[in-house]
Amino acid sequence: MKIKMKDGSLKEAGFEEALGKEAFRHTTAHILAQAVKRLYPNTKCAIGPAIADGFYYDFDFDFRFSEENFAEVEAEMKKIVRENLQLKHFTADRERAMQMMEKRGEIYKIEMLRELPENEEISFYQQGEYLEMCAGPHIAYTSAVKAFKLLSIAGAYWRGSEKNKMLTRIYGTSFPSREMLDEHLERLEEAKKRDHRKLGKELGLFALFDEGPGFPFFLPKGLILKNLLIDYWRKLHIREGYMEISTPMILNRKLWETSGHWEHYRENMYTTVIDEADFAIKPMNCPGGMLVYKMEPHSYRELPLRIGELGLIHRNEKSGTLHGLMRVRCCTQDDAHIFMMPEQIPDEIKGVVRLIDEVYSHFGFKYHVELSTRPENSIGSDKDWEMATNGLKNALDDLGFSYVINEGDGAFYGPKIDFHLEDSIGRTWQCGTIQLDFQLPQRFEAEYIGEDGKKHRPIMIHRVVFGSIERFIGILIEHFAGKFPLWLSPVQVKILPISDKYIDYAEEIQRELEKEGMRCEMDKRAEKIGYKIRTAQMERVPYMLIVGEREMQDKKISVRGRGKGDLGSMSLHQLLEILRGEGK
Repeated sequence: MKIKMKDGSLKEAGFEEALGKEAFRHTTAHILAQAVKRLYPNTKCAIGPAIADGFYYDFDFDFRFSEENFAEVEAEMKKIVRENLQLKHFTADRERAMQMMEKRGEIYKIEMLRELPENEEISFYQQGEYLEMCAGPHIAYTSAVKAFKLLSIAGAYWRGSEKNKMLTRIYGTSFPSREMLDEHLERLEEAKKRDHRKLGKELGLFALFDEGPGFPFFLPKGLILKNLLIDYWRKLHIREGYMEISTPMILNRKLWETSGHWEHYRENMYTTVIDEADFAIKPMNCPGGMLVYKMEPHSYRELPLRIGELGLIHRNEKSGTLHGLMRVRCCTQDDAHIFMMPEQIPDEIKGVVRLIDEVYSHFGFKYHVELSTRPENSIGSDKDWEMATNGLKNALDDLGFSYVINEGDGAFYGPKIDFHLEDSIGRTWQCGTIQLDFQLPQRFEAEYIGEDGKKHRPIMIHRVVFGSIERFIGILIEHFAGKFPLWLSPVQVKILPISDKYIDYAEEIQRELEKEGMRCEMDKRAEKIGYKIRTAQMERVPYMLIVGEREMQDKKISVRGRGKGDLGSMSLHQLLEILRGEGK
């Protein structure tokens, strides 16, 4: 495809490339906006970018737009595609741009223009009668958009602020072929079946209440799952030489000013007043970790010092961004902070990368890696940022990892490596991260005594493996569709007595299994065995044990495996061999 850039130049890029995909879907957003303006001329256009897996456009309608309108909008979009309109690029000064937008009554574009410098050259793209103030990129002709689908609508405040008007956001997706679109729509249907909010409720894992939006409640089975992940995390970190700490959730303003969060992250923090002084509920664990490090002097012989924390953090997320366990206002972050000397950077980074690789492989995830560089809103010297960025880059190069550079997306205090998981239906999720930080040790005046007997400043790694345990649980629910591997299943075995006559024998089996550390439940309801089996299947229990007259007489059990069907009659010893082998 030919891609028309902001400077008017043309580049070749396929849909499989990031540039090609962005230009293709950005152009589809313009086709949507053109169709909307043709059908409903009084509509005001806001913004319409390409996003992961599709695009959206925000509109200000003068009527109640709904998904019932999708059919006529899609029909008009198809006409625009058939017209094979060329996307023409030009620039205009701000005054001329204002005149064009005022003539069209585009109040949101006018608002954006007013904030630009007077001498700014404004980029425009035009297709037929439709004119859009836009930096691009776009494909050259509308006819390349062979297949598209409008998917949903949502409310979206203009510029993300609750103080502004609520607009209508139309989401859609597009592909170069109908086959690719159909495959994507099938994945979306599969994703709906796997929705962790739906499965979380059905499986009794967690609950979300209006009394605490963004603050999840873990139910008994969900807490078993959470604790199993924490136990796994602890075993790995003990093996890798980490010490675990726990720091308070509320700390005073001075600490957050020292760390830089009060200046750079204040809008995302919950605050309170204690004894007439400002305090904040921690949005991150690192400043507390710095206080622990500074409690006593350190020698170079102690470094690297690896400190882990499963810390409960709170962040003031906007209500419109909340989504089950994936986006919450409080979560348990599996943090660790490593204090080290400059020459230890490569080995420590490699050690963390290997640990993250081990964890993700254990759950069957593929992943890709991004290296995020210095953002505009950052602290520290150019020299420190260059050294930190090169430290991460060299570690990845030495390990032979392929990665993508994500320009300007680092933390305000340092560059980072992000790990994006790919789940069983091909979706990606950002979880693990490694951040190399020269700034916090300086701001907190952290020190160690070097081999030369002098004071030196340590370098710090921030890293998470799960990211947030809550979010990781949400990802696992959808990855496994609730069918967790045996070791992670809250209930591993469900015992199904055919009638009350066999409950004593069933309880004997349950006691023996629980002695072996198996998590068991028994269905004692006065229901037919077929109904009990179906219930256990809906609960995604890995193994069902059916107990009746024959089983009691033979001192055996009839076993059914999830996804395996009837495994026949066997002794408890034989069953335990199967469970031990699978439960690793």
